[in-house]
Amino acid sequence: MSESRRIRNFYSVLYERYGPQNWWPAETRLECAAGAILTQNTSWRNVEKAIAALRENSMLSAEKLRSMPPERLAVLIRPCGYHNLKAKRLKSFIDFLFDGYGGTMENMLAEDTDKLREKLLSVNGIGEETADSILLYALGKPVFVVDNYSRRILRRHRLIPEDASYAKIQELFVQNLPADAEIFGEYHALIVKTGKLHCAKTPRCEGCPLEHDPHDPGINPI
Repeated sequence: MSESRRIRNFYSVLYERYGPQNWWPAETRLECAAGAILTQNTSWRNVEKAIAALRENSMLSAEKLRSMPPERLAVLIRPCGYHNLKAKRLKSFIDFLFDGYGGTMENMLAEDTDKLREKLLSVNGIGEETADSILLYALGKPVFVVDNYSRRILRRHRLIPEDASYAKIQELFVQNLPADAEIFGEYHALIVKTGKLHCAKTPRCEGCPLEHDPHDPGINPI
């Protein structure tokens, strides 16, 4: 079976097992972007606590985040870990938002995706996964997010070499799927679900939807 067919079949099998994941859970584009920054090196449960603290203190606006002292911001987002560092990173993103887009994420929508990605990567503390999460989930751009789960699953199914770069892994999805933000987001969410349940550092293959790497021609790929 071709690489393209396998990538598409993986999506179908995971979706059939788990259904829609309803990602990214956020009320606004800014909240989604903040969550992408805060979730670095921590669990989403801890990010939810940090976001809730910001919401409860009416601080989930670009203006409030810009004017808030970093020390105060760090206290509010403490549950997400590395709170001092993440406060600086979130403030850097807010400065970037005001410097280039008038403090409004909607002003990013019309910009070329590749150009915007390059700009995001220039912001202190924003790497490829975070930038792509902002592009995909906050802005609806058709960009595939690569994380440790996708790397691990593809490596274990021998679809990528051990040393595959972020760009090469991303290319594998982008070249073999429709350029559709909804599909990209759903696939990434399904990969995270599968990774947490089955493809941890120590694999738990029994019962995994991909346990037998199904090639069933009856499966309806994208």
